[in-house]
Amino acid sequence: MKKLILSILVMSVIAVACTKSTDPGKHAKNEIDVRVEALLAKMTLTEKVGQLNQYSSRWEMTGPAPESVDSMALYNMIKEGKLGSMLNVTGAIATRNIQRWAVDSSRLGIPLILAYDVIHGYETMFPIPLAEAASWEPELAQLSSRIAAIEASAAGLHWTFAPMVDIARDARWGRFMEGSGEDPYLGAKMAYARVKGFQGDDLSAENTIAACAKHFAAYGFIESGRDYNSAQIGNPTLHNIVLPPFKACVEAEVATLMNAFNTINEMPATASSYLQRDILKGEWGFDGFVVSDWNSIGELIPHGVAADKKAAALLAINAGSDMDMEGNAYVKHLEELVNEGLVEETLVDDAVRRILRIKFKLGLFDDPYKYCNPEREEAVMRCEEHLAAAKEAAKKSIVLLKNDNNLLPLNKDGLKIAVIGELAESKDVPLGSWRAKAVTNSAVSLLEGMKNTTGSSSINFAKGPDYINGYRSFLTELQFNTTNRNGMSAAKNLASKSDVVVIALGEDCWQSGEGRSQTDIAMKGLQQELLEEIYTVNKNVVVVLMNGRPIEINWMAENVPSIVECWHLGSEAGNGIAEVLFGDYNPAGKLPVSFPRAVGQQPLYYNHLNTGRPTNREGNVFWSHYTDQSKEPLFPFGYGLSYTQFTYSDLALSAGEINTGSKIVASATITNTGDVAGEEVVQLYIRDLVGSVSRPVKELKGFKKISLKPNESQKVSFEITTEDLEFYGASGEWKAEPGEFKLWIGPNSAEGLETGFVLK
Repeated sequence: MKKLILSILVMSVIAVACTKSTDPGKHAKNEIDVRVEALLAKMTLTEKVGQLNQYSSRWEMTGPAPESVDSMALYNMIKEGKLGSMLNVTGAIATRNIQRWAVDSSRLGIPLILAYDVIHGYETMFPIPLAEAASWEPELAQLSSRIAAIEASAAGLHWTFAPMVDIARDARWGRFMEGSGEDPYLGAKMAYARVKGFQGDDLSAENTIAACAKHFAAYGFIESGRDYNSAQIGNPTLHNIVLPPFKACVEAEVATLMNAFNTINEMPATASSYLQRDILKGEWGFDGFVVSDWNSIGELIPHGVAADKKAAALLAINAGSDMDMEGNAYVKHLEELVNEGLVEETLVDDAVRRILRIKFKLGLFDDPYKYCNPEREEAVMRCEEHLAAAKEAAKKSIVLLKNDNNLLPLNKDGLKIAVIGELAESKDVPLGSWRAKAVTNSAVSLLEGMKNTTGSSSINFAKGPDYINGYRSFLTELQFNTTNRNGMSAAKNLASKSDVVVIALGEDCWQSGEGRSQTDIAMKGLQQELLEEIYTVNKNVVVVLMNGRPIEINWMAENVPSIVECWHLGSEAGNGIAEVLFGDYNPAGKLPVSFPRAVGQQPLYYNHLNTGRPTNREGNVFWSHYTDQSKEPLFPFGYGLSYTQFTYSDLALSAGEINTGSKIVASATITNTGDVAGEEVVQLYIRDLVGSVSRPVKELKGFKKISLKPNESQKVSFEITTEDLEFYGASGEWKAEPGEFKLWIGPNSAEGLETGFVLK
């Protein structure tokens, strides 16, 4: 993998060197500011307001000018310099055309910034972000984002609405798949890496794109896991859990942020000056710009804080929302609000200044068309190097949840293997939701991957009952088959004649993503029935899970010997899964999210606060628990098995006390006690026993991925500073509070060697 990463990075450097794009640092920050101010001084108020507006494509930009009234109005806005950005215009030719209209026809020739949702790849699909977080390798996230930027920029794009860095705790939420799970520490590491991948070291290079951290803030905390809903959280949770990944993005110099659809403590995030002006632009010193989510400014009206779009525009601009995506609020009312004295023109200037600064950083004023290169577009899409990287990412994102009797890995020879399930032959589901410009049915299916890996005729397939009824698409609600059992008998017959069964179950990719919240997170359709029927005729069952959220798999976990969590792994999914199933790669993924025993546990997360009655000390019912189910997760955060075994020993601290400004080192020895080489993610957790506010029972504070040969040992050390112990407490400040701490080093959040220390 290191060689692959090196080759991709070298390819990126060569691509930059062979273009006319500016050298890193050509426009130092002060020089860009000088150019911004000079341009701003020339702009009329109408032109300034125009820069704050973003619209989606209304027609095919490679064709003639539009004829409809709405499209013609947009066409005229572009040519008159009344538009700052467009989204959903893709392709080198289309983006060149629209940029030409903006630059050649408008008075000041200000280029557009062209945006698209490039979430986990452009044409080459990588694992969904939740899956990639299971690798616990930020370098992998940086690589996949780097490749996505190479492809997207070749299609004329300058800006992606990614990464989504919302911390999520409720598996009912459809957008769980877009983030990195439940933990702010892991989430921040992945967020920082993705920003660096998209933006590289030089935003003016033709193969980098501006990133956008979203959704600011607390969108992952919406009530009931229902999209677009409200969030109610206290300031400690906001600062300690929600904001760290966003802060990491700002530290990575992210170009933009997107605000959120939700209200947070009764105030819509889009209208929150506390979030956007006080914290983001004030305390953190963010100098990029904030874009609204799709019509989130207009949605201030149904939220009940604005009577009309004029009032919505007033609230949003004052709060610090710089660009209006598809809201029609700024373009219709902002100039009027300034002329009426209700909005200071300096606020408009500040927003325009921020947007122009990013356009200068992208190099669009030096060459508006440098991203529009059809030859490069044709050369980089789904090229061999990108697909090889996608395969590596797929393998590293897989989590082995169960492997009784060492059923896995499978032998390539001598076994009659039944592959069962509609998902096993799907070339589309593995592409995942939010798939940008992925070609439909272009993924390597599980069935194809297994045949590619073995070249064996001993692999036979039975589809079983249909999973989905009717047409499936990004915009439609899925209909699940619950009555037609055609194919059940054939699947059982094949299973009964086979040595082992590999059955693909889980979710269609369109079950997750925006607008895909569910009250039930168990498997849909006839999948559970199919699994149980197969198990009656063959106990040697390997389940390959394909899903975009944690799902309820109690019966499976209790009965089936082997379970492999494979998520939606992208273009090379089948090849990656097959290498794990047959032992060509020893799985090392760890869960970035807790798996529930029941949907009633949601929201579920490891770093919860303690209660006054956490255990059953009195032997009665009056303690914090469920009467019908364990309160513990089925599989905890950080959990994942290997084809080998690791033991932890010799936990040690360099000192039992730490003073402000000093540090201690925690270490443990990890030994591979199995028969094959493997990788292990060693995890450090800390608990602050007494604080000014209640503190979590555990918090991830470090992790390292190591590789060990059989019988090999390695000492793994973590440096702990007082900064690692800081939190947002009752005083409203970030600080470490003196007292006792517990510390664990282990393989997941539920296991590990334990010791303690004191902060003086």
